[in-house]
This record gives sequence, structure tokens and C-alpha cells, in this order.
Amino acid sequence: MSTEPEPASKDATDAVDTGPETPGTAEVSAPDTPDAAEPDAAEPDATEPDTPAESAAGSGDGGEAAAQVSEGEAELAAQRVERERIERRKAGKQGPIDAGGKLSGTAADLLAAVRAVESGEKPAAAVFGAPQPARRPAPEPVRRPRPAHPEPAAAPAGPVGPAPETVRSVRGVLAEGGAPESLAPQTAALLGEGAEDTLRADPWQLLRVGGVRPEQADGFARALLGAQCGPDDERRGRAVTVWLLEQAALAGHTALELPRLTATLAQRGVPDPDAAVQGALTEGEALAFQDALDEPGARPERAAGGTDGAGAEGESAEGEGEERPVRVLIGLERYALAEESLADGLSRLVNSAPKQDGSAADWEQAAASAQGSAAELIRAVAGHGLVLHTGGEASLAEPAALLRAAHTLGLRAWAAAPGPLGRDRFAALLGDPSSEAPSPGPGQAAPAPATAPAAVTVTGLLTGAEGPGRDADGALDLDLLVVLDAPQLDVEAGALLAESLPDGARLVLTGDPAVLWSVGPGRVFADLLAARLCPQVASRRPDPGPLGELVSGIGIGELGQVEAPGKEVVIVPVRDAGEAVHRTVQLVADSVPRAIGVPAEETQVITPGHGGAAGTRVLNAALKERLNPGPGRFGGFDPGDRVVHTPAPGRVLPGRVVGADADGLHLSCAGETMVVPQDRVEGSVRHGWALTAHQALGGRWPAVVVVLPGDAVPALSRPWIYTAFGRAARHLSVVHGVEQALPRAVSEIPAKPRTTRLPVLLTPHVPATD
Repeated sequence: MSTEPEPASKDATDAVDTGPETPGTAEVSAPDTPDAAEPDAAEPDATEPDTPAESAAGSGDGGEAAAQVSEGEAELAAQRVERERIERRKAGKQGPIDAGGKLSGTAADLLAAVRAVESGEKPAAAVFGAPQPARRPAPEPVRRPRPAHPEPAAAPAGPVGPAPETVRSVRGVLAEGGAPESLAPQTAALLGEGAEDTLRADPWQLLRVGGVRPEQADGFARALLGAQCGPDDERRGRAVTVWLLEQAALAGHTALELPRLTATLAQRGVPDPDAAVQGALTEGEALAFQDALDEPGARPERAAGGTDGAGAEGESAEGEGEERPVRVLIGLERYALAEESLADGLSRLVNSAPKQDGSAADWEQAAASAQGSAAELIRAVAGHGLVLHTGGEASLAEPAALLRAAHTLGLRAWAAAPGPLGRDRFAALLGDPSSEAPSPGPGQAAPAPATAPAAVTVTGLLTGAEGPGRDADGALDLDLLVVLDAPQLDVEAGALLAESLPDGARLVLTGDPAVLWSVGPGRVFADLLAARLCPQVASRRPDPGPLGELVSGIGIGELGQVEAPGKEVVIVPVRDAGEAVHRTVQLVADSVPRAIGVPAEETQVITPGHGGAAGTRVLNAALKERLNPGPGRFGGFDPGDRVVHTPAPGRVLPGRVVGADADGLHLSCAGETMVVPQDRVEGSVRHGWALTAHQALGGRWPAVVVVLPGDAVPALSRPWIYTAFGRAARHLSVVHGVEQALPRAVSEIPAKPRTTRLPVLLTPHVPATD
């Protein structure tokens, strides 16, 4: 690795205001609303007492009274329709709930039973009875056939957003309580037509608004309730319980263990945490589950109140009466249902024979025409409904070979990536004739030219805006689906995909398990790899060159020196954040284009967070001043500005500003032109010269500048560094101001653990092995 020799010099970036943001305490302040797909700056454990409240609802889709249906609203509406279909299917199933469910009896009985089991006073089997269904039957949706060709998502019927009079009444009660009136549209959308009465009856309902913290809601409640307001108010306990579960979801958890939840409630000033949890359960705002644990030395006996997911109670062959250890989890219904739907859908794929498209000889001919791990992948897919594939950037050639082989065999095969960066990257690989592809076998015709690209985004596939559309039964009209960048898949998207696949279809999840996990809750790919319920093909294709060697070492916890004769890796030491900003601008605008030959528009800056003295806000301001100066006359943007747009939580669309008019800000994103309404620009559009690592997931650039200022140390981990460094295809510059924290993070700080139920839900479906 070489060191950039150019000296730092003073420029206009030194004058950028980098003052810290001050959160509100007693009074409610307007919450900062970061994009849902970018928790890099503050991704702490959501149950810690000082965790910032960063809400996925703060991406600009908070329910403004707009007459025009946005892309995000259409997408969410389409997902609601699909969710109703899933609920209909789930409600129609017979038999007990897989591996645990909502416990019977009142919430008080539940808590008493939990305490009895934890204290050892009673065995679990004697305390817990048979479980009640964990979900309420969904109403029968009206199903209409979907065409087999792509179509845009249908717009929701009726008015969009809350009624103006509702917003006005909410604005009045917010002003009375000292809360920002700008929260009125989002609050009215969340609480509905009677939002004013709801807030007056329970001011802590304000916690449901993205970005509002408990201390801010307390100030609002004191202003409205006066002497009636107190920390022991049961309304406060319920609201804080739900808020903590929402914060846990933002940190990736699908549920929290009961002792951990009650301990955190106590830290938040709730005098009786048990009563607070009881209230949330009684009101149906949360659900309780018990899951069996396979602890070392524990005998695999029946989980109290649980089932084995196969219609028989979870008894072992060693006899009845002995107990398996269990844990009690509290979670929100939406994530619980998604995780159970995902487990059911994956079980269906594992336990059913894939559709016989092509003979065994045809599949073997296709595999024989491929090489190495690609041949193994084709053979695994030939005989199994679910296959996992792991590897780095170079391994993408293997699912590309699989897709071509599937097309040769006549399968309707598609690849879906979480975002347009991954989709476009894979589409370019599919169109590269030099990449590996098996030739048609004897008697097989070459596949006809596709009328549409075989690579789509997950959202486009689910909404029908991209891909094959759906058949008359509402299932995706395909035979094989390859999901790229699978570690980015959260439980809700995973459930929608699994339940949308037709019977006999094949699903391949492929990705690099060392990168950052999904922004949404869950760790689907990692849980599936650990469950070992289906074939797993590990690529033996290494990433080439000094960059491949560097990133591969990071993946196993080693940050070593690599030979970089072509300046593939350059380290730029800096003393403080101001110098880091200056050197970053210098690298992007001058050094990298001159020494490496990569222009500024093909260089991406990556930094751990949005705030701080060298976060994306400061870096983007400095880069705009150098690369595209302007007054920011369109809500802070000018034509030619590089931006990222989040039309819905978890979606990141890189693009450029084209212009603006009365309709809003005109962007060019992923080759398409879109208009962001004026009232949504501030919450859903950011400058994009500098991104967080989560925003950059799925993308690769010829040159990448990773900025590590001194205040970035708490955000560093092995997955973060692996992800950021791995975005570079030809050149990587590291603006290094964290000293020994970098190698320490690589060797000692793995991914933060997440609490999920998927491993337990999948356990009954793991095939027996000798």
C-alpha cells in the first residue's frame, strides 16, 4: 500500500459548520429524519438507554396531504395487497403454529407464569397451556388475476393522506403541547381521523411518530395533562414498551427477550416494567412467544406451550416429562407474522420437489458445460427448491452462468437485487459475452433474446413494475428466482418473496455473508446458513488483485499489507476531521483523476455516518462546492447535483438532479426520470457524492475513497470495513484518522448480534441427518 504524498492545504471546506446536533429533552423538538437505509452513523443496540430514535418512517413518506400518489405509496399499497394474500393463506392452514406462538391466558397470567419458570418454582410444562393462535384470521381479499407482463403498481383507491381538517386539528393540539406543528401531517396519518382526540386522551401516542423520543413525549404529555401526568402512568408504560420494540427493529431485532425488555424499561424510568409489558400485551400492541433453546447439555424435550411445526408436540425420543429450556420473547405483530410466513414459505420450497423443467440429462449437460463452483450450483439447483450460494464479487459469474443455463433449458428465470445498483451490476454481467456461460447441449436451441432484462429489483418484482408479473393465482410467473445480495434481505421482504413463489419454483439466495446485514429487522441469509436445511454452494472463485487480497483478509479478521504496484490501495493519514474533509475533496477532484485516470463522477466517497465533522452532510457540502457549485435554489439542490433518493423506507436510488418546477424536483435515477414533490424533497433526497456503507451496498465503483475520521471509531466493525473497502473495483483510497482502531475493529469487532426467531421456526423443518 502506498501513501498519498500531496500536502494538505487550506480551502473553503474548513469553514463548513460542523456543530453537533442537540436533541430535545423536556420540550419536543422537530426530529431529525434520516433515511431508513442508512443507520451507519448510529446503529447501537436499540435497547440501550441513550440510543438515538431514528425511525424508518422518517424517509419522507409520513402522510403529507398530497393529491398525487407517490411511487413509495403505490409500492406500499401493493405490498399491503400481497400481505393480505399471505394472511389469507396462513389463516386457511390447519394445525398448530410452528415452534411457538402467542401464549394463552391473560397477560397477567403470562407474566406470572414466566416468573415462575424463571425462578424454578414450577416446571414450564405445568405452567403453560396449549397456545392460542398467534394471529387473527385475515379477511378474505378480493383477488383479481394479474397479467403476466410487467405493469406499474395500482394506485390506492380513495384520498391520499389525512384530511386537511384532521391535519389542522392535530396542528392545534401539537402547538398546545409545545410540539412542532410540522409533525401534524405525519401524526394525523398515523393516528387517523380522530387523531386530536387520541392525542388528548393519550399524549404518549406521539411516540409513534418517527424520531420522537420518550423524553420529548413526556414534555408534550406534561403540557397537556398537567398534574395528572406521572412516570407511573400506564399509558406511558405501554407507549415506551412499543417504542423500545420499534427501536429494536431499527437495530435489526425481530423481538426482544423479556428480561432484557423489562430491564431497559426500568432504565427508561418506567416504575413497573412488568405492568408496562402486560399493558402492551393486553391492548394487542405486542405479542409474546416462547421458543425452545438448544443449549449445550440440554435434553431436547418439549417446549412449554410450543409445537414442533409438524402437527405433533415437540417431544424427543428420550421420553416425556423432561423440559427443554425456553426463552420468552416480546415482539411486534408485523415482524412476528413476517418471520413465521418466511419460515413456512421456505419450508414449502425445501420439502416440495421442484418442477421438472428439462430432464436430468439436460441439467447435467448444462452443469458439465460450466466450470468449478458454477457447475456445483447448477447441479444443486437441478434437484432442490432452495439453494444458498456464497462468495465475493467474482462469484457473481456463477449465478449468471446458472441463469443462462436455466434460459437454455427453457425455464422462466429471473434475478432480483435489493436495489438498482446491484440489479444494474448483474445485468451488465449477464450481457458480457466473456463471462462464463454454458453452451446449449445436443438438441437444445439457444434461448431466444429476452424481451425484457432478466435482472430486476426486489421491489419492482413484488409490485409488478419489473419482471414477469403474476399468474392468475397471484404467484410470480416464473420457475427460478435468484436473489442477489441476499444479506440485505430483511424478514418482511423475504416473507413476501417466499410466499409469492409458485409451487414447484426454485429459489437461490446468493451473496457475501461478510458484508453488513439488512437495514430492516432480521438476518435472513445468516440464519439460513446456520440452519443448514438446504444445499450450500461456496464459491471457490477469489476476488483478483491487491484489492481482492485486502478485502479477503479483512473477511477473516486480518488487515494486512498488500503489494499495490499500480496504486490500487493508497493510505492518506490525517490528523483531524477538517483535514480529512479537505483531503477527501482533493482526492476526488484532483489526485484520483490525475494519478489513476478515474474521473470524479465515477469516484464514490464512503463514510460511517451522516453527522459529525466528516459525515456525509459535511463531505457532500464540500464536494458540491468543488464539483458543482451553485446556490441550491431548488430546496438546496442544483441541476447536475449527485443525489440519492429514498422513495420508501429501505430503498436507495442514486441519481442526479435534472431540474425543478412547480411539480417538484426532477431526478434521473437508474436511467429513469422521476419527480419528487416539493414537500417530500427534504425528507427523501440527499446529496450523493458521499454515502454511508449501507447506502453503497450492492454497488461497485472504479474508485472509492473511504473516510475514517477520529469520531468514526464507535461505528467501525469488521462488516462495515469489509463492505466499504469492497465497493472499490480498481482503486481504494483510505483517508485514515483512526490510528489503531482500524486493525482492532477488523480483528476484534464482528457484527452486532440480532435477536430473531427464524432459527427456531426453521428447526422443525431441518431434514434429519445421521
